[in-house]
Amino acid sequence: MKFAVIVFPGSNCDRDMYHAVKDVLGAEADLVWYQSSNLKEYDGILLPGGFSYGDYLRSGAVAATSDMMKQIKEQAKAGKPVLGVCNGFQILTESGLLPGALMRNKNLSFMCHQENLIVENNETLFTSGYEKGEVVKFPIAHGEGNYFCDEKTLNELKTNNQIVFTYQSNPNGSTHDIAGIVNKEGNVLGMMPHPERAVEKLLGSDDGLRLFQSVIQNWRNSYVTN
Repeated sequence: MKFAVIVFPGSNCDRDMYHAVKDVLGAEADLVWYQSSNLKEYDGILLPGGFSYGDYLRSGAVAATSDMMKQIKEQAKAGKPVLGVCNGFQILTESGLLPGALMRNKNLSFMCHQENLIVENNETLFTSGYEKGEVVKFPIAHGEGNYFCDEKTLNELKTNNQIVFTYQSNPNGSTHDIAGIVNKEGNVLGMMPHPERAVEKLLGSDDGLRLFQSVIQNWRNSYVTN
């Protein structure tokens, strides 16, 4: 499986994402500049954290209008897995690939520490390696991670089992403690915590490793035949 790690001006977690899939998992991966013209050769797309375009206007808003996002939408529509972490999650909501919006943390401060998450849905291609209800530890690092959606959208997320991760102890004010959601089709995941920073026990947790392993295993099950 070959991953594209998308790099926008201001991305700063792209190397972390690349290290996680390339060096730790041993999968193929390229750092792909946002002006690149072809994503068809890649099997999965990773939108890393950072401050795309300096977070001007709104976090992720400028990147969401880029030609690269038009390509990503096409690849997502084709069923390829798309993972957006932190600023990547913000880009996915701003582009309309995922519902809702990310606002300033309730304490109006940047937060950077480990958080316990609850696996609410382990039936996605990103979470099949976890147990439902399992508590995992991922770091957060955001100033605008307060997920918001209206009551109608929240009911739809619940009905469609789109809520994948929730915070065990809500750090930022997110609606319904939401830390990560998928689209209705289940191939686009957006989350504020950083699984790519939780792939080595030396850094405090390797719970994020199974997320990437799940993607690869499900891709193999779908596309690789004996």
